[in-house]
Amino acid sequence: MPWLVLEQDQKIKKREIGAAILLGPTLAQAMAISMIGDLNSLAYSREVESSADVTGSDICAAAGYNPWGLVWLFQEFQNADSEQLPQLLSDHPARIQTLETHFRDKPFVFSKFNPDPKPATPFSLPKDASSMQFLRP
Repeated sequence: MPWLVLEQDQKIKKREIGAAILLGPTLAQAMAISMIGDLNSLAYSREVESSADVTGSDICAAAGYNPWGLVWLFQEFQNADSEQLPQLLSDHPARIQTLETHFRDKPFVFSKFNPDPKPATPFSLPKDASSMQFLRP
């Protein structure tokens, strides 16, 4: 059955390539693409996914990055052509609601971050940085 595993890996790689074309080359997007591949190869539940979103928002806040960026990303998915998105990103409205509830429940952590994306400064990499060096240990 090694051919079955190889066939599944090829499907995952095709999805990653599709996501790369859709999302573009920023570090955050490259990480999202990598996670898409990981999620496709693992069994996961919506609870695990929500927990990961909440943990990611906590990490962003602790590092001083605006965690609302996660909400904005899911809003972009929501506004994108649904035919172009991988199935695993289809529940973005629930993910947005989970994050917004988490932010409301912890105002002492999240109130200092602006929920409006207009004044936000996009995250960018130095021009000489290779995105692959950030994705591998």
